Amino acid sequence: MKLVNDKQAFNPHDAATTARFQALVRFASIEATPRQILTADSLPGLLPEGTCVYVPFLPKGQFSDTLDACQRLLESGLQPIPHIPARMAQSRGQLRDWLAQLNENQVDRLLLIAGDSDSVAGPFPDTLAVLESGLLAEFRFHGIGVAAHPDGHPMADRATLIQALGIKREYARTTATRLWVVTQFTFDADVVVNWLQSLGNVLEEVPVYIGLAGPTKVKTLIAYAAQCGVGASARLMLRRPGSARLLRAWTPDGMVRALVQYCLDNPDTLLRGIHLFPFGGLRRSAQWIQEHSGPVEGQRRPFHESSVQ
Repeated sequence: MKLVNDKQAFNPHDAATTARFQALVRFASIEATPRQILTADSLPGLLPEGTCVYVPFLPKGQFSDTLDACQRLLESGLQPIPHIPARMAQSRGQLRDWLAQLNENQVDRLLLIAGDSDSVAGPFPDTLAVLESGLLAEFRFHGIGVAAHPDGHPMADRATLIQALGIKREYARTTATRLWVVTQFTFDADVVVNWLQSLGNVLEEVPVYIGLAGPTKVKTLIAYAAQCGVGASARLMLRRPGSARLLRAWTPDGMVRALVQYCLDNPDTLLRGIHLFPFGGLRRSAQWIQEHSGPVEGQRRPFHESSVQ
C-alpha cells in the first residue's frame, strides 16, 4: 500500500481532501511537559482554544507539577489530559489521591499508561491492574484514554497488545466510560494502516488518534525514536526515496497527507485525528498547527467526544 509521498494519490486541490487535511491539523492534540506549560509566555496565543494538551508525569517529576500545569491549561482555555502512569503509583492510596486531586481541580480526562519505568513502585504493574482495582469508578471523569503501539512494544507482542485493547474496550462498555486510543508516534503510514486493519472489530466504535512527531531536526527525532521503541520505523523513513532531504528537517506533512487519503478511501475507519509529540519544541509544533489549519469557522469543538455504551 503506497500512501506516504504518493503525490498522485493525494490531490491537494481537491476540496474534500484539503478540508480533511486542515481538520486533522486544526483538531490535533499535543503533548507538553509541565515545564513547557508553566514557562510558556502565552498559551492562548500559542494553541487554538480547546486544544487537548497531554501532560506527561515524568519519572523524576512530582505530581504537584502535573496539577499546576493542568490548572494553567484550564485557565488558558485549553483541555488538560494528564498521564497517569500505573507503575509509578506506590500504593492504592496514592493512586486514589492522584485521581481525587485531579477531580477536585476540575480535570475530567486522563491518559492511563503503564509508564516508562522498568520497575514497579507499587501494586499496579500495568493499566489493566488499575482498571481491575475499581478506583476509576469512584470518580466521574469525562473520559479515559489508553495508549497503543503500531510499531510494536519491546515488552509484548502484537497479539497480546491487541488483546489488552479488547479488555479495555470491554471495561468501557460495561462501565459506560468514554474511551479513546492514542498511539505512540510512527513515521510510516503503512505501519499505521496495517495496525488499524489488524485490530478487526476489537475496538468497535472506539476512536483512534495517531501519534506523529512534530517538526524537528531529524537527528533529534532519531534519538527520540530509539528511546521510544520506534527505531525500525525511523530506519524505514531514512531508506525512502528523497530521504536526503529529511537529514535537514522533518515535518509531519507527508504522514498527514497519507492518513487523509486513507480516511477518504476508508470512511468507516476508527482513525479520528492526530496527536503531536513536539520534539522540536512546543512553539514550533504550535506554529505548524496554525500554518496548516486553514480558516477557522465558529468555536473549536472539544476533542475525544465518543463513548462506548
